[in-house]
Amino acid sequence: MSFTKILITSTLELKTGLHIGGDDSFSAIGAIDSPVVRDPLTREPVIPGSTLKGKMRSLLARDLGSIPAKGVEGFQNDCQEIQRLFGSNSKTSNADGTGIQISRLQFSDCFLCNKDELPQIFESKFENTIDRLTSVANPRQIERVVRGARFKVEIIYNVENVDELQEDFANIKKAIDLLEHDYLGGGGTRGSGRVLFKDWQCTVVTGDTSLAVPELG
Repeated sequence: MSFTKILITSTLELKTGLHIGGDDSFSAIGAIDSPVVRDPLTREPVIPGSTLKGKMRSLLARDLGSIPAKGVEGFQNDCQEIQRLFGSNSKTSNADGTGIQISRLQFSDCFLCNKDELPQIFESKFENTIDRLTSVANPRQIERVVRGARFKVEIIYNVENVDELQEDFANIKKAIDLLEHDYLGGGGTRGSGRVLFKDWQCTVVTGDTSLAVPELG
């Protein structure tokens, strides 16, 4: 079979403000303490592909009981279902104990796609941390991308074993469902980072175009 790639696309919509931290090495007096990561060309917010990949992997690993044991470095204890989707840098990560496991999923950065529909893109969320001994408050400003912002999601899935295609896509869907009931970025336990995925499409873009592709929506 020829080398087949499946393009997976969706739209990620923010249900609450999103904070994925950017560079805060310089902060003028009165400025935001913790800005969000931005596209250096447009200065618009971006969701790094590594952030989406890492969150989906960690949630799926927890669901499949594949969290690495305490004190174990890296992802070599992840089960094969996770390693073949997300990869591993361990030289003994394959089932036969040889070689580095290359990720079947390739994540792109997610860029804002409805700027013109938003009255504003960013908001400031004021938070306080309280010293429990002195009761002294330490206020700070957290920058967030506003709810309603939408980002284009693009993921490439490399077909390496057709017999594992259904199981791989079932695990991808499971990771997506888990993320929709969790959060992305920082401040998730305080209300930030709730997301919703819409309009899933899976298309063979190279290789065996007759391949039956599972649905995610």
